[in-house]
Amino acid sequence: MTESGLNVTLTIRLLMHGKEVGSIIGKINVLLSLKFKGESSTKKGETVKKMREESGARINISEGNCPERIVTITGPTDAIFKAFAMIAFKFEEDIDNSMTNSTATSKPPVTLRLVVPASQCGSLIGKGGSKIKEIRESTGAQVQVAGDMLPNSTERAVTISGMPDAIIQCVKQICVVMLEVEYKSPPKGATIPYRPKPASAPVIFAGGQAYTIQGQYAIPHPDVWMPITQPVLMNSPFPMMLTSEVSGMGPL
Repeated sequence: MTESGLNVTLTIRLLMHGKEVGSIIGKINVLLSLKFKGESSTKKGETVKKMREESGARINISEGNCPERIVTITGPTDAIFKAFAMIAFKFEEDIDNSMTNSTATSKPPVTLRLVVPASQCGSLIGKGGSKIKEIRESTGAQVQVAGDMLPNSTERAVTISGMPDAIIQCVKQICVVMLEVEYKSPPKGATIPYRPKPASAPVIFAGGQAYTIQGQYAIPHPDVWMPITQPVLMNSPFPMMLTSEVSGMGPL
């Protein structure tokens, strides 16, 4: 199957950190009407809206208060590649902006992380690493396939680094490999997708009860319990245990 022969609908998933997601979503200041000249308001989502309109791809960002988010791109192959190009060049722009007042002498590469079913990673690597070597040499991009699956899933992270043009060519070749695997030897069993976990709230122990901190409040945590092994301060609204096991600081 050749790259020019790709004319199917694909779904590609990316794993991004919060800062990267913020860059994709976008936030710009827009001047209000002349009646309020000089004032401005902030519109969110302008960047991703533009990417959707210009690429023709559907771009969805997972919800949740997570350190990592899943960005799902769906559409015909040409739309997928346009969306990837816009994301790669946006990240390069972010790098350029971050280096404006930097003392760094070398420019870091653009990096994207794909989330790929583990069943397809063997074909992506190739016998003795031959396929991934071929992709690296033909595109100029660095490609790394994680050895371990992402937590609670049957997917692995595939990290691509390089200049935007190299990344785009690399993504195209990876898509070709994934489609070949899908058609020639469909995976057995369902893929368990990776879902990033929300950031954990701090937990404290008081009077044998665990509490999670949410804002200014301590909410009882039903899943964690620790027995009282030493006396507690009874004149405190949340009597803190004085055991070294809890505080980690030794006896008080």
